[in-house]
Amino acid sequence: MVKSNTRNARLNVLKTYKIYIGGKFPRTESGRYYQAKAPDGTLLGNICLSSRKDFRESVLAGRAAFGDWSTRAAFNRSQVLYRLAEMLEGRKAQFVEELVLQGSSKQKAENEVVASIDRLVYYAGWCDKFQQVFSSVNPVASSHFNFTIPEAMGVIAIVAPEESGMLGLISLIASAIAGGNTCIVLASETKPLCAITFAEVLQTSDIPGGVVNILTGSAKELLEHFSNHMDVNAIVYCDGDSSVIKEIKEKSTSNLKRPIIYTKINWDGDKAGSPYFIMALQELKTTWHPIGT
Repeated sequence: MVKSNTRNARLNVLKTYKIYIGGKFPRTESGRYYQAKAPDGTLLGNICLSSRKDFRESVLAGRAAFGDWSTRAAFNRSQVLYRLAEMLEGRKAQFVEELVLQGSSKQKAENEVVASIDRLVYYAGWCDKFQQVFSSVNPVASSHFNFTIPEAMGVIAIVAPEESGMLGLISLIASAIAGGNTCIVLASETKPLCAITFAEVLQTSDIPGGVVNILTGSAKELLEHFSNHMDVNAIVYCDGDSSVIKEIKEKSTSNLKRPIIYTKINWDGDKAGSPYFIMALQELKTTWHPIGT
């Protein structure tokens, strides 16, 4: 009797990477998916193709979470970001493995994961400090006390860098939420694994549901909706396609949302971590307070 080698005949169970909306992991409303592949063609997982409705639900979740998140003590936001770094530190090996599967060398993957953890700690430190650095008391020629302070814009739509599936994504998320904003992030289409695994880190940290929402899928399908949505306050785009940049700028005028374009950022470099990334997503509020004799 011939014994079959069941171990060698076993098929791997491909993970379905769900999207992350409002602190939950739903499947996409569209029911569609695509298969992420390694550079050698190996199948890595089934990835949701997010729809316009998924994006709309994400915006609703982000807007609902904005009030509480933006009014929290800045020191508390700092604690939450630091907790994110702690949770990411505990899952370092998994992120390294996923980066290697997507084509990175092991050394480069280890460096990227460590840099991502450090980037979270960096922005955790800025949560309660950038207001002091960028606020001002303004000289005026009338009997008023005049001062300007930064204030969170609201809901931010982020198209993550296509070639920096982890560090670029985390850098943009951290700078947005450190300033009190909430965000909807479209992960890299070709390197999406780390984005949804990071959503699992978010779920087990102290981040309230809706503060960060992560979608996967096609930028070509979703960019129009990112740019047109009337309840999005800013859109961040990180690749260099000039026709896409033009479209974003034109369609962002519908509700005067702020388009922020980063085309030549080295996410591994020191300049990719800066309080100016926080300030790009802030409004400056000036108050005139009367004073009398």
